[in-house]
Amino acid sequence: MNDDFFSLERMIDYFPKILSKFPISLYIVAVSTALALVMGTVLAVIRIKKLPALHQLASIYISFFRGTPILIQIFLVYYGIPLLSNALFGSNLVSGWNKLIFVFLAYGINESAYLAEHIRAAILSVPRGQTEAGSMVGLTSLQTFRRIVLPQAFRVLLPGLGAMVVGLLPATALAYLLGIIDMMGMVTVISYSSYHSLEGYADAAIIFVAASVVLEKCISLLIRKMNYGRNPAEGPA
Repeated sequence: MNDDFFSLERMIDYFPKILSKFPISLYIVAVSTALALVMGTVLAVIRIKKLPALHQLASIYISFFRGTPILIQIFLVYYGIPLLSNALFGSNLVSGWNKLIFVFLAYGINESAYLAEHIRAAILSVPRGQTEAGSMVGLTSLQTFRRIVLPQAFRVLLPGLGAMVVGLLPATALAYLLGIIDMMGMVTVISYSSYHSLEGYADAAIIFVAASVVLEKCISLLIRKMNYGRNPAEGPA
């Protein structure tokens, strides 16, 4: 192979620089997942309760964000929120926001649309008798949901949530399009300065694959720990 086209030495040299930006990718995954869990739970409850008007809006929201590419959603959030702010308040109230906030919102909104259906199915998998038992011992609806339904639903949700997190990690590679210097952003910086990008892409691919495998193993371990002592054929406890 022509050394000018690909160099192992350059690949080794670029690796620490690209790896140093990996925490940013993890940060995006963590914050976006937390946001998606909150929004997805709200959407799921609205769908389960079939609240008038909100139920229809939630369905439209889910269909739209599941049916459009995340790339489009990133730009819609980044350029759309300032325009919406100007339209509603007459000024750009988000002009000082860090670009990472727009990234969090874009990925959180996108993932919440997928997660909402998983959460809805997980909540509905909890036997109705569990809710009735909570009411009989004097718990309010909110207390019953928080103390009885959610813990059991989370056990059912965890495999789907884990798959979403693993899939979200490589998807964060698009964040660099907003000027975020994550791993892909560093690859871009390196390619501009050295006129060699293939080695950087190879480094990023190795890091993403290794991180995804480790993440999968950690999630599998958590699932086994939460199911410890339970028969896999059994439903929610």
